[in-house]
Amino acid sequence: MANKKQLMALALSGLIGTVQAGEKEELLKLRNTTTNLIKQLVKQGVITDKAANEMIKQAEVEAGQQVAEAKAAGAKEAVPADEVRVAYVPDFVKDEIRQQVRSELREEVVGDVMQKAKNEQWGLPNALPEWTRRFKLSGDIRLRSQHEMMAKENIANSYIDWQAVNERGGLNAAGVDQFLNTTTDRQHFRERLRLGIDAAITDGMKAGVRLATGNQRDPVSTNQSLGFTGQKYDFTVDRAYLQYDALDDNKFKWLTLSGGRIKNPWYTGGGEFTGGSELVWDTDLSFEGFAGTVRHRLGGSDSLMANDDHTHSVFATAGAFPLQESALSSDKWLFGGQVGVDWGFVNQDNLKAALAYFDYVNVEAKQNTSVLGTCDLNTRGNTASRPEFMQGGNTLASICREGTGALASNPGMVGLASDYNIVNANVSYEMTLFAPYHLRLSGDYAKNVGFNKTAVSRMLNGTVVEGKTNAWQFRADFGWPRAEVAGHWNVFAAYKYVERDAVLDAFTDSDFHLGGTNSKGWFIGGNYGLMKNVWLTGRWLSADIITGPPLGIDVLQIDVNTQF
Repeated sequence: MANKKQLMALALSGLIGTVQAGEKEELLKLRNTTTNLIKQLVKQGVITDKAANEMIKQAEVEAGQQVAEAKAAGAKEAVPADEVRVAYVPDFVKDEIRQQVRSELREEVVGDVMQKAKNEQWGLPNALPEWTRRFKLSGDIRLRSQHEMMAKENIANSYIDWQAVNERGGLNAAGVDQFLNTTTDRQHFRERLRLGIDAAITDGMKAGVRLATGNQRDPVSTNQSLGFTGQKYDFTVDRAYLQYDALDDNKFKWLTLSGGRIKNPWYTGGGEFTGGSELVWDTDLSFEGFAGTVRHRLGGSDSLMANDDHTHSVFATAGAFPLQESALSSDKWLFGGQVGVDWGFVNQDNLKAALAYFDYVNVEAKQNTSVLGTCDLNTRGNTASRPEFMQGGNTLASICREGTGALASNPGMVGLASDYNIVNANVSYEMTLFAPYHLRLSGDYAKNVGFNKTAVSRMLNGTVVEGKTNAWQFRADFGWPRAEVAGHWNVFAAYKYVERDAVLDAFTDSDFHLGGTNSKGWFIGGNYGLMKNVWLTGRWLSADIITGPPLGIDVLQIDVNTQF
């Protein structure tokens, strides 16, 4: 920049004032050329308008000094009143100025032109149809080694697999599959493949589709276990949605509307470090329904709060999601709302917090009280109240009995004993004190205010069940915000406590304690970038049961992640 300034000053110093006729035309050309070059520097972003004005002013000052010095040196020489002498700029100096300025501009100008040619596909008219440029393909593949280690204190056949019981129609029908594994260690390999396509429909509107591996009945996992004698994988539609984004004149996204099978619309305390807390929602969970988010930026361009280094905004999200539709029973729904604030600071620190309320409708079990409570007579409306998927932990009530008549004894199907209305608070603070490393502290709290002790006891034929309705997690992350670059890394540690009926067990974390609620413990891990878009992840999760017979489970996961 200093070199450019000296060149401009030298050029302009010979162009100020009145000149003799022999040089006037040539110097006018040089002045115009130099002025245009300065404008081009500004246009190309090499210098700012302010810097250009300073260069011209400095050149004028230096030129004035040179003229004054020339007048002082030639004061003894008689000069006609109508003539002003200026410093002579030889042709070789003019040529040198032009050449140096051109050489300094060439690299940046050529680079800008090449980038523009690439973006606008110069020289490739109709090389590809216009519609192909509206599609974006992305995806990822993850290979996982998972080791599950059971505590020595665990007792065999101490916990029922109620998902298997519901699917088979009773405890006796489920046979040996009615019990969860609590004593045998397992080691297995898993793979996850996700393939997404985004299509631009019109300004602000896009359509998205994502295919993923995984069990069709499991909403919180897209893993495909290896070792099924070469059987082909399930590859299903994980997302299919329309999304509209509205931007204001400052390119601030103030509105997002989405519908179909969509990604999680709620803020869960995560960021680039994490996929978010999984206290309430597993990161693999997709939502079926409709959601909208409105954002408002605090302070405009002329506000005292506005700053290029940070942003202040508030947001509000609302959503409605059908969970289970049935012609013979009341439909199950999830309604939710969330408000929050995103507060950036001048030092690049960031605070984000949100408060949400989630209301589940018609999720409780509807018990069959006719024909001795059996499952095989006139109970289709009641059996539709059973959950389509459970991981375990929530308090359950019998819907109907296995067998018929007087032989009906064991539960044939079960459902949720409690209603679930969850208040959820998330907060995270990210610090750049150790830049380029970031330190992120986050907390997540949830409480089920829909638990009614009297109603639950009535569902359990008078058995009194105390409310266990609190869940919380604290987490710390340190390192690079992202680890998809060779040599980048980050580490994390957290403690989690999830009581029995704090959240719906179907949608919470599927890895901690192998899924579900009624568990407490900690996990640690880290990510390390092996090469561009390839990174290694390791996690150790250690969890124990909160209430009930001993059940401790440690899980070691080692992942090789890729994205494209």
